Amino acid sequence: MKHILLLILIYSNSIFALDVEITGLKNKIPERLLYIGNSYLYYNDSLHNHVRRMLDEVYATEIDTSNYKSVTISGSRSWHHNIDHSLDHKNLGVDEPFQLVIFQGGSGETNTEKERNIFAQEIEKIVKKIKDSGAEAALYMIHAYVEPHEDTNPQMINNIKQMYIDAGNKNDALVIPVGIAFEKAYKAQKNIQLHKHYDGTHPNILGTYLASCVVFASITHLSPLNIQYSYYDKISKEDKEFLQNIAKETVEDFYNIDL
Repeated sequence: MKHILLLILIYSNSIFALDVEITGLKNKIPERLLYIGNSYLYYNDSLHNHVRRMLDEVYATEIDTSNYKSVTISGSRSWHHNIDHSLDHKNLGVDEPFQLVIFQGGSGETNTEKERNIFAQEIEKIVKKIKDSGAEAALYMIHAYVEPHEDTNPQMINNIKQMYIDAGNKNDALVIPVGIAFEKAYKAQKNIQLHKHYDGTHPNILGTYLASCVVFASITHLSPLNIQYSYYDKISKEDKEFLQNIAKETVEDFYNIDL
């Protein structure tokens, strides 16, 4: 009986460790946004462009592209970015301070306990600087590797979820569950391809579209199901509807909300 209770306790603690404490932004219609990350963001015409087009459509506005920025470094990890420089809106030609900053860490930062600890330390400093600048902070949860990447590992997504959710909870930052959406999509449709077939790490256009829908829904708490945007008809109606549904289900489950 003691062994059973211990297992239950361990299982319960693992669940509570993944509970999300920040479930939404105060400002759900930000127009001055900064994305900071690496090639996961800038592949496929850049994720920030897709999200901005979705926001333009839903809010029937035209967000000033000069106020909607993405700062990326190829292969970067969290400590490679000059956060102070990027957060000063004048350095990036933005009219006023950013309202929201979305930060994406590097994929290699989940590989070992040592690297995950470094990530946690860096995120604490980064989120504090974001908040001190007057912006809200969000963490972009990356997706896991798939074949043919040499470091493909079924445990990777669990490490990613734990690392980002712990960092979000500790620093009162919204976590955007992109990695979970990729996991859910692959389970729901075995033949879907969300990564570049040649490396198993970078998103292809469907992966970027799914991530954009998740970011959109996480920011606005609006359903992505009514979005007509399909990257100028480059994404089929069938794929668009599937990915929008995955994004909706992921965001609802993650934040325990109804869109």
